[in-house]
Amino acid sequence: MTKYDKILLEHGSGGLLSNELIAHMFLPHFSNSYLDRMEDSAVLTIGNQKFCFTTDSYVVSPVFFPGGDIGSLAVHGTVNDLAVCGGKPLYMSAGYILEEGFSFASLEKIVQSMADAAKHAGIKIVTGDTKVVSRGAVDGIFINTSGIGIIEYAGSLSVKSIAPGDVIILNGTIGDHGAAIMQARENLGLETDIISDSAPLSGLIAEILNVSSDIHCMRDATRGGLGAILAEIAQNANIRINISEQYIPVGENVRGICEILGLDPLFLANEGKMVLFCPAAEASKVLAVMKEHEFGRNAAVIGNVGESSQGRVVLKTSIGGERIVDLPTGELVPRIC
Repeated sequence: MTKYDKILLEHGSGGLLSNELIAHMFLPHFSNSYLDRMEDSAVLTIGNQKFCFTTDSYVVSPVFFPGGDIGSLAVHGTVNDLAVCGGKPLYMSAGYILEEGFSFASLEKIVQSMADAAKHAGIKIVTGDTKVVSRGAVDGIFINTSGIGIIEYAGSLSVKSIAPGDVIILNGTIGDHGAAIMQARENLGLETDIISDSAPLSGLIAEILNVSSDIHCMRDATRGGLGAILAEIAQNANIRINISEQYIPVGENVRGICEILGLDPLFLANEGKMVLFCPAAEASKVLAVMKEHEFGRNAAVIGNVGESSQGRVVLKTSIGGERIVDLPTGELVPRIC
């Protein structure tokens, strides 16, 4: 099954070891037609209605960071997993695991942030659970969520729908969340403010689906960043993805942190970014909608799907060369979400 006899931090990175853990441990035991699609949410049909259902856990450190906290992050992550599958987010759960000694003031701040984020995203928290464990068993607070949404979009949003010639659109700058967490955690002392991009994308996605009936696939680029999600899509769909470094938007402050720490912004986490695949004929109107929305003003076409079936991502570098973008190994920034 695996060459490892114990779980490593890298198994939660969203990179190569995460994919191996899922493929060799969970899928063989839980395999079914819903899970095997390997999308951000399960797509279920009950009667004549399609629903999407997702779950996630949040262990970010620190729990408060520039641009958000673990509470708003939990709502945004749940909402986005539903939205990229074409769902209108409706209801979610909130489960809290609290460490003995965690302050009531911090908890109230997180709960209020979660309530505000849910209201803004148009989703209701309708059930939950609370557990308290002894000191040291949890780092302050962990949050688990599940979410359910209704799917009214007629198209099939899936990696299996991606076709040669599709263009790839990104809704904004990459790496902001990962860089914000690093700066907050490591106290780098840089004279720049980096704000996490944590945001609910359901409103933006609803507008996109309203103007185009031919969107093929959407995925949010969280753990492992843009590079990991594109590599995963290329492998799962057995396609060649071509992207161009010069068209991928990266903020100068994020680029600066990456240069100082020797990191690649392609693999830094995001919490408000998605990639979208659609036919070239749809690209202009999709891009126009994105640029009019607060969470898509820096949207850009970053590449396309090639004709060959290679299961790989090829990046054209800013100096004119090419390199393969693989699933990352190792853990760039642990406890990122």
